[in-house]
Amino acid sequence: MPNYSRQRESIKKYLDSHFTHPTAETVYLDIKEEFPNISLGTVYRNLNLLADMGEILRISLGNGPDRYDGRTSPHYHFICSQCGQVLDMDIGPMPEIDEAARQNFSGVITGHITHFFGLCPKCNIKNTFIRKGE
Repeated sequence: MPNYSRQRESIKKYLDSHFTHPTAETVYLDIKEEFPNISLGTVYRNLNLLADMGEILRISLGNGPDRYDGRTSPHYHFICSQCGQVLDMDIGPMPEIDEAARQNFSGVITGHITHFFGLCPKCNIKNTFIRKGE
């Protein structure tokens, strides 16, 4: 277990109170107010350590910076393909996905991560408005 760090504790507290799934840079800019001498590298190291310890989630989108989530209980995310926003989905766990995977895989399935993609409510309204105005 790594030594206690006020900076790490502050980053964890920040993620527990922000539900925007921020990038490391966003965390850095906000944490810098409390710790003016903190570096972006320190924020990255602490985010990676917290994720490795299972205290936060790292959401890798593949095309852009990772996002971070203080909510570690099983849940699903929606990723807007237009603005890139990451939102929590208000749906319960789906153990049937694990079971379907187990039936078709000779290894051991211990869980899954699912991301839903499409347009977030804001982008959907914006696109609907643009289509009507054409």
